[in-house]
Amino acid sequence: MSFEELLNTLNPHIVGSLKRAIELGKWPDGKTLTDAQRRRCGEAVARWEQHNLPPASRAGFVPRKETPCGNPPADERKINWV
Repeated sequence: MSFEELLNTLNPHIVGSLKRAIELGKWPDGKTLTDAQRRRCGEAVARWEQHNLPPASRAGFVPRKETPCGNPPADERKINWV
């Protein structure tokens, strides 16, 4: 089975399991993920999400800010010197 064929068999439940394995560094049976397995799982999750989820729902999504430094807090007030 090719990597592309594997991606076509993934579903949200499997992707969730892969994410969990990446986070914990081990498979559900307790065996440790190798570095190569972790990279490959991460690639599979990212590519599946790219094809199946809107950008805001993907892992690592960071929304754009209105200004480069972000918005000032709502309770921030300007001080007028007299």
